[in-house]
Amino acid sequence: MIQAIVYTSNTSSTEQYARLLGQETGLPVCALTEAKKALNSGTQILYLGWVMAGSIQGYADAARLFQIPMVCAVGMEPDAKQQELREKNGIPQDAALFALQGGYSPDRLHGLQKLMMRMFTGSMVKKLAAKADRTPGEDDLLDLMQHGGSRVSPEKLTVPLKWCREHLGGARHE
Repeated sequence: MIQAIVYTSNTSSTEQYARLLGQETGLPVCALTEAKKALNSGTQILYLGWVMAGSIQGYADAARLFQIPMVCAVGMEPDAKQQELREKNGIPQDAALFALQGGYSPDRLHGLQKLMMRMFTGSMVKKLAAKADRTPGEDDLLDLMQHGGSRVSPEKLTVPLKWCREHLGGARHE
């Protein structure tokens, strides 16, 4: 039985999604650092992690300690490629995987992450700005990279919540 929602967040988008999911399911929510101390090894959890260069941060550590039937990967892109995320992170095929658009907060980044993101967004902005036939999702991503902001919303949890309701017996887990 799923006991908790565990997350790793960098600029708060993933934490916001974890807390929204916790409100809807009634499951307790905690950061991975807290979960390592509070939960027994082998506990079944839902895991949410932020994405950097295709890696879901904290997932490998969480997977070594806990059973994870559902993963939410939170990144800037509105349509992340789930199969690539699954393969790069070693997520089993029987685990549900959902990609959620978070946000971009360059002012909350530091050191190497800030430098890497500045280089990445700079090249992506040029590439997207030059593209004549951008999709609405690409327009939104371009805006996000140029201006920062959050795309976290309860509506984006519709499909993961449906999965939770099916696997938690349909009711709030209290």
